[in-house]
Amino acid sequence: MLKSTTILVFALLLFSCKKNQAEKDIIQTEKQPLEINDIIAYAHGIEHWHRVDEIKFTFNVQRGDSHSERSWIWKPKTDDVTLIQNDERTLFNRNQLDSLSLNADKAFINDKYWLLAPFNLVWDKGITFTQDENSTTPIGSKSAQKLTIVYGDEGGYTPGDAYDFYFGDDFLIKEWIFRRGNDSLPTLTTTWENYENYKGIKISTMRQTEDQSFKLFFTNIEVITGDE
Repeated sequence: MLKSTTILVFALLLFSCKKNQAEKDIIQTEKQPLEINDIIAYAHGIEHWHRVDEIKFTFNVQRGDSHSERSWIWKPKTDDVTLIQNDERTLFNRNQLDSLSLNADKAFINDKYWLLAPFNLVWDKGITFTQDENSTTPIGSKSAQKLTIVYGDEGGYTPGDAYDFYFGDDFLIKEWIFRRGNDSLPTLTTTWENYENYKGIKISTMRQTEDQSFKLFFTNIEVITGDE
């Protein structure tokens, strides 16, 4: 059972969900306890998400001298997505996928998850949570709490995967481990560094392995809200 923490929240949030998930309204009233996954999402600014009309970002991966990138434009309220790669544009709507747009959508889900994983802690269904309040980050060897999530065996593009999120007293993610198929051994372990604030949404713009042989980072991030 996850430990509940009581905080004051007065926001009515409209969460944009992953594929095959209906949008839902979540109302947190005064002194209503929140679970740890909610608290982490709030720490990263999910209360501002309902204002977002469009988000743009470039997903970069650097392995040694090899660099690859994909740029995205996402309108979460309509789920219209544009992929820009190798000077080509692919436009699709996530509610109307076909064989041509399916691969682009798989790439989008992967890249968006890296960008906004703390929000997926409340967006996604079919996941289980366990919390360790006395843990140590795998790279920095610093004291931290750990939240482990495991996805169900059905639904999504990668069912059964697991993630270990390491966070401090500010509830911002510091490091994480990805374990494919809930394997006991890490598939990939990276830092979460260089946080930037985009209209109240806090995004770690750099992730890298301990030896820095793998770097995943975000550039050209732009958040466009309806009140602009």
